Amino acid sequence: MIQRHLSVYINKIKNKFPIISITGPRQSGKTTLAKTLFPEYNYFNLENPDERMEVEEDIRGFLNNYAKSGIIIDEAQNVPDLFSYLQTIVDESDKMGKIILSGSQNFLLMEKISQTLAGRVGIVNLFPFSLSELKDTKYWKSDVYDFLFTGMYPAIYDRDIEPGDYYPGYIQTYIERDVRSLKNIGNLNIFRRFLQLCAGRVGQILNYSSIANDLGIDHKTVKSWISVLEASYIIFLLNPHYNNFNKRIIKQSKLYFYDTGLAASLLRVRNRDALYSFNLRGNLFENFIISEYHKSALHSGNNPDAYFYRDKIGNEVDLIIDKPPEVIPIEIKSGETISNDFFKGLIKYQSLSNISPEKCFLIYSGKKSGKRKHANILSWNQLETINSIIPTS
Repeated sequence: MIQRHLSVYINKIKNKFPIISITGPRQSGKTTLAKTLFPEYNYFNLENPDERMEVEEDIRGFLNNYAKSGIIIDEAQNVPDLFSYLQTIVDESDKMGKIILSGSQNFLLMEKISQTLAGRVGIVNLFPFSLSELKDTKYWKSDVYDFLFTGMYPAIYDRDIEPGDYYPGYIQTYIERDVRSLKNIGNLNIFRRFLQLCAGRVGQILNYSSIANDLGIDHKTVKSWISVLEASYIIFLLNPHYNNFNKRIIKQSKLYFYDTGLAASLLRVRNRDALYSFNLRGNLFENFIISEYHKSALHSGNNPDAYFYRDKIGNEVDLIIDKPPEVIPIEIKSGETISNDFFKGLIKYQSLSNISPEKCFLIYSGKKSGKRKHANILSWNQLETINSIIPTS
């Protein structure tokens, strides 16, 4: 079994909170992780009608019977009244880490937690596998495009499922179960098209009006649907980096998927080799690197504090990691051969910020790392090198 890096952080906080909540995208391995870390705990899945009925008939009795010895409650949002009783139970007890909550409908789960359990829950996020988790396993690939196309969802690796067989069903399940539970969306075909349009904009400035025009819907609806994708951990937004913090939240963001395999499926990429000539190859590679950094930070219990830089005439740095006292600019290129043009954005940023080349990185799809005049050169397969120089939160 592949060791999940998040387990280290969960073990760190399990004695500090009475409840631990494991959130993340559907099928990212939340239940498996909970059962692995707490094998002696009783497990209940509230999507199972029999188990849900047992809980609903006597919630207090259910908690009194199981909470003291440890309990994992999966899909807890299916019994809304449960959360009020949980508040009472944990307030009457001084035991830590005996209740583990998990669920695929993250928005509904977090809504209930924020309403009744604020301050009582240690919240962690589990995402699909990271490169560092796969590096010393039989699943490691020497070609980054294998990972871009396949994605990182555990089921693909654990059950040897072809991406073309996995992702269509994943998308269908997500739309029919999660989306319908969050928003009253009448035409699911339009929402599916919306997903495809988002995939076509990975690594690009998010333009709500453009998507709305392509779909023939209101831009406010697009904003609402983007929030659905964020709440269910399908996408995340990267904000621009400015010295003036306020400007970060009023300028347009860039859109990324947490998993490039899902994005590639939505873009109808049929096999890995098709990526080499695909017009969005560079965007997907950039998405992959940035999502890997996000997962690494969140699995360590840290805020990613990730941004991008772009000026009015198009000079850009793909990723700015702002962890005081460090600001680390990172340019991302999908090519295997380094050219001088790769450093253009970094050179411009260095002239504006006075950051030395020793603090700058260029990540590319080649295999060799090293140093150049304007930046450290880092192969995609050595991303963990960056983590070693970033201060923790």
